[in-house]
Amino acid sequence: MATWYYAHGHTGSDGIRYDGSAPTAAHKTLPLGSTVRVTNLDTGQSTLVRITDRGPFAKGRVMDLSEVAAKEIGMYRAGVAHVRLEAYAHPGADPLGRWCVQTGPFTAVQDALDLKEALVARYRGARVAEFTGQTGYWVRIDPVTRGKTEAVTIAGWIGAPDVQATSYVVRIN
Repeated sequence: MATWYYAHGHTGSDGIRYDGSAPTAAHKTLPLGSTVRVTNLDTGQSTLVRITDRGPFAKGRVMDLSEVAAKEIGMYRAGVAHVRLEAYAHPGADPLGRWCVQTGPFTAVQDALDLKEALVARYRGARVAEFTGQTGYWVRIDPVTRGKTEAVTIAGWIGAPDVQATSYVVRIN
C-alpha cells in the first residue's frame, strides 16, 4: 500500500525542501536518490519517482508519494493504492547502507526524553536525538557502526522496556 502526502515546507531526509509538484517519494530503506517505478495495481498506471525522504511510518504502508506522483498513477482522490515498486540502483550507491532507529510517536515530550536518556546510557558513542514531528515526539538513535544488524538489535531493545514505543529501522543514505 502506498499513500501520498502533502508536506509543504518540510525538508526531506536528503536536505531538499519538499515540492509536491516534483515526482518524489519517501521510503524507509531504499537509498536516498534511488529511482523507483511505482505502478498502481488497480489502474496499471505507473510513474518514476526519486527517493528524497524517509517514511511512511504507518503500518502496512510501503511508500509515501508526492502529490504529482499520486496524480500520475491515479491514486490522488483515493489517497491510498496497492502498488508494485521496481527500484533502480544509482551510481555510487552504498550497498550496505547506513542505518538508524526511529521510535515514536510519544504524546508527552517527557516520555521521549526518558527514552533518549536510556539510549544514551546504554549505547555510549551513538548519536541520540529527540525531535518534534507532525504526530508527536520522536527519538532517533544512530548506532556507532551505522550497521543494520546493530540497528535491528537496538530496535528490539527499545521494544522490550517500552512496549508502547514503535521502533522503525531506517536507512539514512
